[in-house]
Amino acid sequence: MLSLEDVTLDYGRFRALDRVSLRAGEGELVVLLGANGAGKNSIFLTISGLHRAAGGSIRFGKFDLLSMKTAQIVRSGVVHCPEGRKLFPGMSVLKNLTLGAYVHRGDDTGNRQRLEEVFALFPILDAKKDDPAGSLSGGQQQMVAVGRAIMGRPKVLLLDEPSLGLAPLVVKQVFEVIARVNAGGTTVVLAEQNAFAALRIAHRAYVIESGRMVMEGAPETLLGNDAVRKAYIGA
Repeated sequence: MLSLEDVTLDYGRFRALDRVSLRAGEGELVVLLGANGAGKNSIFLTISGLHRAAGGSIRFGKFDLLSMKTAQIVRSGVVHCPEGRKLFPGMSVLKNLTLGAYVHRGDDTGNRQRLEEVFALFPILDAKKDDPAGSLSGGQQQMVAVGRAIMGRPKVLLLDEPSLGLAPLVVKQVFEVIARVNAGGTTVVLAEQNAFAALRIAHRAYVIESGRMVMEGAPETLLGNDAVRKAYIGA
């Protein structure tokens, strides 16, 4: 469904991605593991059209994403939930969520239905829909960020470090929602440093180091790999 083949990305003279290949089939939950600066964020920004690849191909079904603008990519069904949430703190939770549906702004009925789905996933957001997003806890702000992405009607949801800075209980809740979204048929590509939590819900996983894919396999394979365990699980 989503495929990257030999994708390269340069920041000036620095090669951020070096012939990266990745695939995520329909309905899969694929985890991308890597340390800070390994290239996870660069992969997502390139898929989303915010950075332009120096080479390779990125396809989503019939779409050549490298030839499309970001808004067109979102409209095609590939939606990016960025690292750091990137909310508008002075705007209400409801307005932040509504912005996620901007490319579908002509479909009020569909947007209301999607908003109800978000509130069903995150009931606390319904209770706080009129509160400024900046007044929410870190975990609740992450829920807004994920909910905003869901408002974009993703067929493929790119989630960049959703557990970063969250308490363990909140991490558990967020990952449960991610698993539910995936179970509903949405393909998910999840970039994470929290390997143990991510691999528990994944179908397949990749490891990226210094802009290169160094490993791919089933979650149990990576959990059983000593190097992966030492680098990302601490055992």
